[in-house]
Amino acid sequence: TIYNGRLKIDRICTEMGELAEHGTFLPINMQGLTDEQIEELKLKDEWAEKCIPSGGYEFKMDEMGRRNGRAPNQSIKDVLKKTIEEAKALISKKQVQASVCVTTEMVKDALDQLRGAVMIVYPMGLPPHDPIRAEFEEKEDLEGLQAGKLVIEESEAQLWWAGKELQRGKKLSDYVGKNEKTKIVVKIQKRGQGAPAREPVISEDEQKQMMMHYYRRQEQLKKLNENDDESYLDSDWSDRYALKRQFQGVKDIKWGPRK
Repeated sequence: TIYNGRLKIDRICTEMGELAEHGTFLPINMQGLTDEQIEELKLKDEWAEKCIPSGGYEFKMDEMGRRNGRAPNQSIKDVLKKTIEEAKALISKKQVQASVCVTTEMVKDALDQLRGAVMIVYPMGLPPHDPIRAEFEEKEDLEGLQAGKLVIEESEAQLWWAGKELQRGKKLSDYVGKNEKTKIVVKIQKRGQGAPAREPVISEDEQKQMMMHYYRRQEQLKKLNENDDESYLDSDWSDRYALKRQFQGVKDIKWGPRK
């Protein structure tokens, strides 16, 4: 429930970001059409005049052709964006680092915050074909979409840890022992998909640091290879007879005819 709830919040936040920038959803038969095509086909967005955001709107065309371009003014837009950030933070994976357990109540609170912000901006409600309204009313149609493939029904859900499926009815201690301070990463997976991919041994930041280290090391080896010849034999420090000649006073003697 928490997993699917987090997915729902993410979908709503994405659409609310578009709502803040480009206004309400166009009717399906008008999406992707140019103004000339809409005029030629005599199509009209009947909900455009009904769903005017509080405080008026600023026209900002949607290049994707999904929304009507009647975006809320800046102050109202800020309300939507702030609520989006707060809702995302409430169910974020970063809560783990803060030792906060995300619960179904927190997921519900995030949904209520998003619903409240939309009601403030659109007290009359959103058009029935707007995906945000469909999400709030549990009428979203995700069939054929990538978002739909991520949703896992409870009857099809499996939990995996260390390549093992955690069977229903068993206790966690049956798998990991009774040390209460043990931290494990459990993944949810759809039935029939097998074990999920393992967590990386090192973090992304650690991997970047290692890559930089190996790159610098490679550059150093390359320079050493380029200098791997006998040119060092011409250096003063490589002459084993230099000290002897210095004592004999013949250090700077050169043989050959003078020019």
